[in-house]
This record gives sequence, C-alpha cells and structure tokens, in this order.
Amino acid sequence: MPHWSVYTGTSEPHDGIDDLPAPPPWRAFDGGPALPPPGDTDDEAAVSPDRVHRARAYVATPESVQLVNAALCLRRPLLVTGPPGTGKSSLAYAVARELSLGPVLRWNITSRSTLADGLYQYDPLSRLYAARPAGGRTEEAGSGGGVEDHLRLGPLGTALLPYDRPRALLVDELDKSDLDLPNDLLNVLEEGQFEIPELVRAARHSTEGTAEVLADGTDTPVTLRRGRVRCRAFPFVVLTSNGEREFPPAFLRRCVRLQLRRPGLEQLNDIVRAHLGTPDDRTRSLIESFLNRANSGELATDQLLNAIYLTGVAGLDADSRDELAKQLMPYLSAAADGDGF
Repeated sequence: MPHWSVYTGTSEPHDGIDDLPAPPPWRAFDGGPALPPPGDTDDEAAVSPDRVHRARAYVATPESVQLVNAALCLRRPLLVTGPPGTGKSSLAYAVARELSLGPVLRWNITSRSTLADGLYQYDPLSRLYAARPAGGRTEEAGSGGGVEDHLRLGPLGTALLPYDRPRALLVDELDKSDLDLPNDLLNVLEEGQFEIPELVRAARHSTEGTAEVLADGTDTPVTLRRGRVRCRAFPFVVLTSNGEREFPPAFLRRCVRLQLRRPGLEQLNDIVRAHLGTPDDRTRSLIESFLNRANSGELATDQLLNAIYLTGVAGLDADSRDELAKQLMPYLSAAADGDGF
C-alpha cells in the first residue's frame, strides 16, 4: 500500500487512521476542545445486525480503496454513484469499521430534506409548553434558558463536532433531494463549521456562553460554546447517488468521485463467499444465471444473495430451485425478452 493509504479494504479493524498524513493547508481545521471518538455501542442503531454484517462482509475493489484514501487524505467528501445494490452505502460502514471511526452517522435524503435537517433539530413548541407557569415560576423573558433542552444535533452537525478522529457520515441518496440542497451543503463542507442561531442568541444572555446539547444517535450531551460547531478532524463523508440527476459543477469539483459498477463473475464469487461461504456447484450455477439475466435488465446483488440462501435451505430439486430463484430476482426495471434461465 502507498504510504498515504490507511484504508486497506480487508475489513480487519486497525488504528491506521492515526497515521493519516497531515491535511492540505486549505483543509486544516482547529475546532476544540477535542472530543474522544464514541464507542460502537454508543448508538444502538449502529449495532443492528444489518449494519454490522454489511461492514464485515463488504468486498472492496482496488479503485474504491484508492479513492477512499484520496478522500481521507484530501479531507473531501466521497461522492459514490452507481446502480442500486452495488454497495454504495455499505462502503461507509466498511470504512468506519476498519478504521475504528465509531458508529456511522446516517442522513437519509428525501425530496423534503433541507440543510437544517442535517445540522440540528429545534422544537420551539416543546420549549413554549415547558415555559408555561409551573409552581409559580416561569422562564425569564429573553433569557434563552432551556433552549438546549429542545435541540438535538443532526447527523451532519454531529459529524462536524471537534472529534480527535474523523466521524463517518453517510448522506444516502442525495440525488433525491431538492435542487438546492447540494449547493446548500457547499459552504458547510468547505468551512467545516456552522452556527446554531438559537444558541447564539441565548449565549448573549449567558455569562458562560455554553450549552449542553445532545448529539445524533446518543443521549450523551456535548458542550457547545457560543452556539458554534467547528470540526477538528474533517469527517469521512460518503454521499451516495443512484444517478437520477446531475449535480452542479461547483459541488462536483469539491468531491472525490467514485463510480461503482455491476460486479462481474470474480467479484460476485468474492461477495457470495464473504456473506454465505464458499460457493458450491448450485451456487455457481445461480451466479451464472444472475449474470445472464443482468444482461437484459437491472438486478441488485442482494437479490442474488437472497436467492442463494433461500434455495439452499428449501431443499428443492433443480427445476423448482431455478423457478424460485427466478421469482426472487425480478428485474428492477424494464427488461428485454428472455430471462436467462
């Protein structure tokens, strides 16, 4: 491996992230005070069987290993595009596991997602209800007291906290977003910092100017000063896209870009081996049928894994097994005549 490479793609956890070369001068950040990286069990969702298995079983290509290391060294987001089922989101979990970056912060994008959703969520109504008289006391007018009790950092906001090690952030299916979101992300990802206006206003009425807020995925509060968040180690940001739309050139030039393609025979064998063990004759036959069908329409690798597993435990004869496999692998899009079976 080149001396600047810390991610190997082997899925074996190590502390190589501590050997990451210094950032380019224009990507050096100095947020503080430094926070220790969270443990894997700090976020219950992060230890779900699905996420843990995907991280362990991910099969990286040489190109993906090289470009992950490029994104880490340059402190730039990694824009991963490719058809559904090619492992775009799984890559984030695999890198986080190998480099011991802690739980992956996940932001699922919809057409209604805004930048504020990723940075933090503030519930003014709950604060209003909490400020009602109770025991003859109310919050002091204009004090801003209690703002932090009704505010939680989002996945992007949490990733930009001043951690000693980069946090892993998955921004999934960015191409589903409103047209403005990629451009809105530019400034935050360039500056590595943001302000929370509600806390900035509250800090003006506080002698300490600090607030304890909850981070995404945990009930452990972190201390913010003057309502500002500034990263220390730029997070490992994976932006995924199914290629449903183009992104602005200004956004693209700030990303390292990785195009994932449909796996071929050798890679499919490696994927099956990682998930289900060494392929036998029956499994190799299903892999070949999957590749033949993929020539006529869109299929996802997890469909193949489902078919291999279920036909293996069902104990069917060859004809029944092929029919069941065909039913488990319908095309995701319009297909040409002929099914390859």
